[in-house]
Amino acid sequence: MTETPPAPVFAERLSAEALETFCRAILAAAGADADTALAATRAMMHGSRLGVDSHGVRLLDHYVASLAGGRVKGAPNLRFFGEAGAALTLDAGDGHGALAAYRAMDKAMEMAETAGIGAVAIRNSSHFGPAGAFALAAAERGFIGLAFCNSDSLMRLHDGAERFHGTNPIAAAAPTPSGRPWLLDMATSAVPYNRVLLYRALGCELPPEAASDGNGVDTLDPAMVEMLAPVGGLFGFKGAGIAGLVEILSSIVSGAKLSFDIVPMADMNAMEPRNVGAFVLALRPTAFVPQPLYDAAMARYLDRLRTSRPIEGGEVLAPGDREWREAARRERDGIPIDPTTAAAFDALAARFGVQRPRPLG
Repeated sequence: MTETPPAPVFAERLSAEALETFCRAILAAAGADADTALAATRAMMHGSRLGVDSHGVRLLDHYVASLAGGRVKGAPNLRFFGEAGAALTLDAGDGHGALAAYRAMDKAMEMAETAGIGAVAIRNSSHFGPAGAFALAAAERGFIGLAFCNSDSLMRLHDGAERFHGTNPIAAAAPTPSGRPWLLDMATSAVPYNRVLLYRALGCELPPEAASDGNGVDTLDPAMVEMLAPVGGLFGFKGAGIAGLVEILSSIVSGAKLSFDIVPMADMNAMEPRNVGAFVLALRPTAFVPQPLYDAAMARYLDRLRTSRPIEGGEVLAPGDREWREAARRERDGIPIDPTTAAAFDALAARFGVQRPRPLG
């Protein structure tokens, strides 16, 4: 798909510092302990800073509702267990998914310092936000990081006519000798469900092969969408297969629920814990090659990639380049907030007696 999505409408722009302070204060007021409030805010701010607005601070209202309803514990008991030297399982204690994922990646890096590799499977978790946040946490400390998670069913199988996998994202990040890390963060569905909602709100047609109606038939009408298509279009068996790999790592290996057994995130009437699964992996590059060799190869790879000849009117970018460019823009101009999120901030500020960040300009 080369179609450019319609631009979302923003109500205001806020400074990152004020926004971060507000999110942490609201989560604390809603019953989150300090570690949970910090981790959830850190993950949301990753999304909002890098332009992944579907997984940014717009999630604050949902997280507060999950804490208030008891779906997510504000002060969970996280426990690592296992006997392998470089592999552990984390029981997240029905806590916030971002807290579990950051803790798991920290432990994976600790194991990788010694063994060269560290992996942690996560169960009894919840929505963790942008998967790239946890892969990036590893790359910023010199490791190659990978993060996966499953979620409630939204995506059909290739030639399937019912919801099966979640959007089951894959994220990977690698350190570079100069500049920002190489960063990939992608759903295994053709588009995120938030994109469907955006098109629906704007009255725009979807691009082909992005989503399906209740019979699994491709539809361009966002109002008719009942499920997402796997990435790959006519070759969607590839996306469905990759989603299955994420399912195996996140659910079967961890002991979490399979996607089709998870209570839908949007069902706020069912407040039992969802037992979402995740999986993180850290690799220490110098366990495989000397640091100078890694740095030289990575620099050469990225240089050749970025100077590769583009199509007319196109631009060749490395994974993460677009996000880092947007992060620089938002650091300068502020983080944009959509009207629905702005209204939610107003309500949360009034409800908890927390000062609402003032728009810039």
